[in-house]
Amino acid sequence: MDPRTRWHRIGWAAPWLLFQVFPLADLFSTPRPVAVRVVAVVGLLAFTAAYLVVFSRMSGRRDRPWPWRELLVVAVLGVSLAVWLGPSWSGLMIYVSAASAAALPERFVWPAIGGAAAVCASVNAAHDMLGELFILPVICVLTAFALRGTRYLVSVNAELIEAREELARSAVAEERLRFARDLHDLLGHSLSLIALKSELAGRLADRDPARARAEMADVESTARRALAEVREAVSGYRQVGLSLALAEARPALSAAGIALTAPSPVPPLPGPVDTVLGWVVREATTNVLRHSGARAVIVELGITGGDVALTVTDDGRGPDEAVGRSGAGLAGLEERLAELGGRLETGTTPGGGFRLGARVPVAARVGAP
Repeated sequence: MDPRTRWHRIGWAAPWLLFQVFPLADLFSTPRPVAVRVVAVVGLLAFTAAYLVVFSRMSGRRDRPWPWRELLVVAVLGVSLAVWLGPSWSGLMIYVSAASAAALPERFVWPAIGGAAAVCASVNAAHDMLGELFILPVICVLTAFALRGTRYLVSVNAELIEAREELARSAVAEERLRFARDLHDLLGHSLSLIALKSELAGRLADRDPARARAEMADVESTARRALAEVREAVSGYRQVGLSLALAEARPALSAAGIALTAPSPVPPLPGPVDTVLGWVVREATTNVLRHSGARAVIVELGITGGDVALTVTDDGRGPDEAVGRSGAGLAGLEERLAELGGRLETGTTPGGGFRLGARVPVAARVGAP
C-alpha cells in the first residue's frame, strides 16, 4: 500500500480521538489508585494504537485480508476498560463500532456494531446512567453508518487507482507493440535492400568494378537512410506517405530486376490514409524482394464509394508457406488498417502470383471501429 494512502486513512480516524478526553478526564478527576491509573493509561494507549492500525489497513476489497488481530485488541480492550472503569469509558464502544465498520467482512459488521452498542448501553444502565448517556449507543450506530460510507469511498478510490494503473500499463504495452511494428516495417525493407545490393555488388566485383562500387554506394546510402528513419521512429515523427513509399520501392525493385508499374502522380489523400497506404507499399515491396521471385509488380490505386483501394500485385511464385499468413508484417498492416476502419486483403492471382490489397475509408479517423 502507498504510505501516503495509509497516512490519509489514519488522518480520517485521528479526529475521532477527541472523544478520549472524557475517559482521560474521568481517570484523573476521580480518586483512583496509581496502579489503576497506570494500567488504564497503558490500556488506552494500546487501544488507540490498534484502532489506528485498523484504519491504516482499511479496504473495501473482498480479496484483501482483514486485520483481525488488531480488531480483537480493540474489542477486548474497549469492552474491558468500559466494564472496569464505568460510564465515562463506555464511549470507547464508539471506536469499537467504527473499527468494526471499517475493517470487518460485510457479514460480521452489523452483529459487531450491535454488540458494541449493547455493551455501551449495558455499562451505562449498570451505573444508572443510561438516561443521561443514551446518546452514546446511538452514536455507535451512526458512526458505523458513516464509516461504511467512508469504506465504500475508499474501495471505489482504490479500484479507480488500480484501473488507472492498468490503463497506463496497457498504454505502455500498446506503444511497445506500435514501436516494434514500426521498426519491423522500417528495417525489414531497408535491410532487404541492403542485402540484395550487397549480393549484387559481390557478383559484379570482378566483372564490373565500377557498377559494384555504385551498388555499394547505394548500400551506404540505404543504410544511412535507414538509420535516419529509425531515429525518426524513436522520436515518433516518422510518417511514410504513399508517394515516398513508391519512390523508394522503384529503385529497390529495379536493382533486383523487377519492373514496377505504379500511378504517377499520386492523388492527394488524408494524412492517416496516405500514411497507412505507404506502409502497405513498403511491406509489399519487402515481401516481393524477400520471397516472390517476381519479375513485375503492379500497384493500382482507386477511390470508389468513399473508400480508397490500393492493390499490389506481383507475378511471382505466390505466397510463401514458410512465411504464412500470420507474418509480423501483415499482422502489423492489419492493425494499422483496423485503426482507420479499413481492412487488408490477400490472395493469389490467376497466374500464380500474389496480391496484397488494402481498403480504407477516405474519411478515416484514428480509432474508428
